[in-house]
Amino acid sequence: MSHELSEFIRSIYNTNEFIPLHAPTFGEQERANVLDTIESTFVSSVGKYVDDFEAQIKNFTGATRAIATVNGTAALHTAMYMAGVKRDDYVITQALTFVATCNAIYHMGAEPIFVDVARETLGLCPKALEEFLEASAKVDGERCVDKATGRVIRAVVPMHTFGHPVHLDELNQLCNKWHLTLIEDAAESLGSYYKGKHTGTVGKYAALSFNGNKIITTGGGGMVLCSSEEDGQRTKHITTTAKVPHPYEFFHDEAGFNYRLPNLNAALGCAQMQQLPLFLKQKRVLADKYQEYFKNSTYEFVKEPNHGKSNFWLNAILCEDHDARNALLEEQNKAGIMCRPIWQLMHRLPMFKSCIRDNLAVSEDIEARLVNLPSSPI
Repeated sequence: MSHELSEFIRSIYNTNEFIPLHAPTFGEQERANVLDTIESTFVSSVGKYVDDFEAQIKNFTGATRAIATVNGTAALHTAMYMAGVKRDDYVITQALTFVATCNAIYHMGAEPIFVDVARETLGLCPKALEEFLEASAKVDGERCVDKATGRVIRAVVPMHTFGHPVHLDELNQLCNKWHLTLIEDAAESLGSYYKGKHTGTVGKYAALSFNGNKIITTGGGGMVLCSSEEDGQRTKHITTTAKVPHPYEFFHDEAGFNYRLPNLNAALGCAQMQQLPLFLKQKRVLADKYQEYFKNSTYEFVKEPNHGKSNFWLNAILCEDHDARNALLEEQNKAGIMCRPIWQLMHRLPMFKSCIRDNLAVSEDIEARLVNLPSSPI
């Protein structure tokens, strides 16, 4: 199967060269936009492309407001700040995630609680969340409090893993019941939809990423999505050093962040947005090819959930067991085809090993068996 898979992937990309996991695609418009910023000299935090990029993301997602940031982690950090996460709070998230999710929690002075994922979505499971809250939390006035420590549980941060939308309605209902703020980690899901709504527009806040390996890229870059115009205005203010507008005076009315996306990066993003519809079509064609290839094999292709439409940012399969996973990874990478395992679960990392968690049975099974396949648009 290994040699056959290598040949199949090579036939898709029509190359005998090294095949990366996910490479960016650039055209003439990207070059033109970047050169325009250089010629204008407005390459840093001031320039027309930042406003244009924010407007394009706002219109594409249907968010009330979109605010550009220097990267996705900064967007997550800002979203948690806006949600009122404070030192010694708890924030519920999934252990099956990229470390940036937990780093943003940590740098708020808060601590993650790890709850299991749903097998259908690879994202936070509403049933597991409900069971955890019923067993370990209580409502105190308008706050959710951990019974054992008395510390506030402030927010819930599900991630739309590989672009597959989580069960947002159920999670949102639980957040409303338990006085928790829903923050969507939509870093991987630009172009994904939940029951017709773009991911990142159901929670109060969301974060997108435009890293070099995402479906569109600004080199680095992120975006905070806000559900109200008031929150959007404040988010823009605090991410741009909280500077009060004035023709020449420098006055800052609170401690803000310098999370501004450079105009140079935004210029690249504006051009990439023109290609996004094509990228989404190409990635769906690729996912269909993989699904057809694996349908009669011992591997299980990770499909989009019934309640949504995935951007299929990274295609994935589940192997029979851990040994089969390792063999596949070894063989494909040796053949010059980049395949990767999913991230190590967050509670296995030294800085998060003591965090509260449930049994994480589904997360551990997925961690042991999942492999990501080359997913660049074709």
